[in-house]
Amino acid sequence: MENIKNELLSKKYLIVAFLAIITVGFHIYLIFTGLMPNLVSRPIHLGLVLPWVFLLGDNTKVTKFTKYLGYVLLILALICVYYIIFNHIDLEDQYGSLEGNFQYFVAITLLLSVLEMARRAIKLALPLTALIALSYGLWGHYIPGSFGHQEIPIDSFLGTLVIAEGGIFGSLTGISVNVVAVFVILGAFVGVGEGGNAFMTMSTKLAGRLRGGAAKVSVLASAFFGSISGSASANVASTGAFTIPTMKRLNYPASLAAAVEAVASTGGQIMPPLMGAGAFIMAELLGVNYTVIMSAAIFPAILFFFTVWIGIDVFAKKYNLVAMDKSAIPSFNFVLKLSPFFLIPFGSLLYALLVVGKTPQFSAAIAIFASIFLLIVDKNWKISFKEFIIKFLDGSIVASRQISTIASVIICAGIIIGVLNITGVGVKITSAILFLSGGELWIALILTAIACLILGMEVPTTAAYIICVSVAGPILQEYGLSALQSHLFIFWFALLSTITPPVCGTVFIAAGMAQTNWLPVVSKAMRLGIGLYIVPISFIVNPNLIHPDTHLFLALVSFVKIALGLAILSNALVNDKLSKIMRLGMLIIAIAIIMVPF
Repeated sequence: MENIKNELLSKKYLIVAFLAIITVGFHIYLIFTGLMPNLVSRPIHLGLVLPWVFLLGDNTKVTKFTKYLGYVLLILALICVYYIIFNHIDLEDQYGSLEGNFQYFVAITLLLSVLEMARRAIKLALPLTALIALSYGLWGHYIPGSFGHQEIPIDSFLGTLVIAEGGIFGSLTGISVNVVAVFVILGAFVGVGEGGNAFMTMSTKLAGRLRGGAAKVSVLASAFFGSISGSASANVASTGAFTIPTMKRLNYPASLAAAVEAVASTGGQIMPPLMGAGAFIMAELLGVNYTVIMSAAIFPAILFFFTVWIGIDVFAKKYNLVAMDKSAIPSFNFVLKLSPFFLIPFGSLLYALLVVGKTPQFSAAIAIFASIFLLIVDKNWKISFKEFIIKFLDGSIVASRQISTIASVIICAGIIIGVLNITGVGVKITSAILFLSGGELWIALILTAIACLILGMEVPTTAAYIICVSVAGPILQEYGLSALQSHLFIFWFALLSTITPPVCGTVFIAAGMAQTNWLPVVSKAMRLGIGLYIVPISFIVNPNLIHPDTHLFLALVSFVKIALGLAILSNALVNDKLSKIMRLGMLIIAIAIIMVPF
């Protein structure tokens, strides 16, 4: 905050803040108007996020050549975006077919800009996958056999991807514009205020006095904060800054401290009410109200954190991990004083969503206004207009940066989905998996899970989910699973890459913060996070678990049964004081309890 104060009067900061206000303002404006043509709102969305990547991104690892290349691509891409917005009516009449050399220039420039934007915002894997997809679309007709395709006219191929709604301005980008960005803004404003502090304080009050208290605080804080951020990496960086040093001070092994934070932060992405960006995309792809996704995810999410909690308790016995010192536990009055900072925004969100029946976007807007209003007071409820301005600008900048990162992922993934639809290769991959599975659901589930894990190791969770569900979703439904089961199963396994070696992003971040080797961290993380692997299988066997809205009693019975099995399983994996035969027996019993349908 002090750095922001020092920069407040600098021209650069004011320009960045101005751009951030425009970015945030545009996405909130869309909530209350909503009648803007797709070939206007989606290009504007792209135009707003481009500067955050090319101009205001992390330049510490950028060479002079790539720096100036970014400036050139930014200017050219903004010209192309303006062209599409200004000519959107005529472009709609072209039905995705390019006309004239300038439109070819627009198409190629925007595709290159999106690929480079994704490369800078995240890793190379996703834009490289998109580049392979583009190459397949252009030259796949030279491939013999079933995996080739008919030659596609280049004007139609590029036009569908760029000037129509079949690629970078497709339905996925629409979700980024209309849904994901709004909830990112909400999370940012809650975070820059006292909301994050309130979550941490409440978690410490609830769990700090328990055995292994600091680790259990990490679980609760990550569940709460992860529900806002929807990002495992952001979750580790924020809550881990407090929980990891605290655990180490209490003589936790550094590897355990890092593992707890990595696993708990991963689970935050599937914790209602907000979850991750993928959950909003799931609701749109399934064509259901977001409350359906929330309802389906609540019991599985609790089961995951319950398993981690049990594992921590066993580790606490093993390492004799004591509770946090009483002086570190906040008073009840202090917790009560901070609680409105998250109760008011989330209370208004849930009231508008569940009671009044408003759309998720409108409900989030109400919560955003509430969280902005709360910025005017500090944790002692003292009013400061100066602090309000600083926090508001800071929240706008944080939101805009996060929107740009997520948009980079989604828009680039839109290229891949566009090529899959144009060439029909998605159907061919589906047929191949069906053939390999030999008509067996479990083999299809294993193949799908492996595909999600492999893809998720190199691309963000949201992109892995989008790509996998477009290919594997229809397969699982062919075997009789509901669309909701299929999507949730794929989403969960897309999450697993964050703790599954060899990439395991959250493990690396947490290990770095704990200053320890990542190998013992990932070993403990895999054992603590076993629930993340088992829960998606459990709601395939026990489908009532994800339908508490229609089968509450059966869902509760399934929940209790699976919780019992997971508790036994976690003890078998973590408690190495037991004999190997005892642990093996517990493992078999746990799997039997979980896998018996109800």
